[in-house]
Amino acid sequence: MEKWADLIPEWHRALVQWTRDDAPKLIPILILTFVFIRLLGFFTDKVISLSRERSKNGASRAQQVRTITEVVHSAGVALIVVWAMLQALPLIHIDIRPLLASAGIAGLAIGFGAQALVKDMINGFFILAENQYEVGDAIRAAGVSGTVEEITLRHTILRDGDGTIHIVPNGAIQIVSNMTRDWSQVMLHIAVDYSENSDRVLEALQNLAKDFYSDPDFHENIVSEPSVPGIERLTGQEVDYLMLVKVRPGQQYAIARELRRRIKTCFEQNKIKTGSPVQVYTGQLPAK
Repeated sequence: MEKWADLIPEWHRALVQWTRDDAPKLIPILILTFVFIRLLGFFTDKVISLSRERSKNGASRAQQVRTITEVVHSAGVALIVVWAMLQALPLIHIDIRPLLASAGIAGLAIGFGAQALVKDMINGFFILAENQYEVGDAIRAAGVSGTVEEITLRHTILRDGDGTIHIVPNGAIQIVSNMTRDWSQVMLHIAVDYSENSDRVLEALQNLAKDFYSDPDFHENIVSEPSVPGIERLTGQEVDYLMLVKVRPGQQYAIARELRRRIKTCFEQNKIKTGSPVQVYTGQLPAK
């Protein structure tokens, strides 16, 4: 009881001394922490609103920017809180050196154990920051092709032509081939019989290209007037003519189907023979 009687006044004196000398130093730390977090939130909200206003693709790009800013905001808040704790703990007489040593060991262990996750998230951050592709783009990455349905820091989800979903970790993406960025190109190889007059075939295809470009149903989806450069190659009894059309992203398949239909009709009307497949005859030689 005598020890407790001596200890309680000692605690009281220490508390009074801490309240007088060290507690006031916590107030600026708390104020700065609050101000820094509020400023960080203000700037991230401003970036999101500006991206939503200026983005050509609206919601998809704004969602990517929101993902990036949320990561930056979370990391910034964590750094501010850690800084505040490092400043405040010595004021309440807690030695932070063992904590720093433990944090370093824990960080090293987590780094070794989560290398793949860290690689995925870092790569995903740069994919979003550099706007390498967006939701709706047709891309080829990590050995698979498809339309982008979702992008996160961890993975990218692609759906290919037959409806299969591919979940690709961002860390596995080394090269991205974006087939629908800015514009796409339809490249048609049109096989015609070798005996047909080349000037006549080229004139028919060029007239078809001009009429197609002037069609109001398709004009808005075509970036520039289609071109027919000429003969692309000669193979046996066939001559391949090349037609190039620059179209808006995602419209190349519909445009190509419509052009094939019109080319078939044009050849039928002008009596132009298309290339014939090579015929191979198999049989058995007569016995001698």
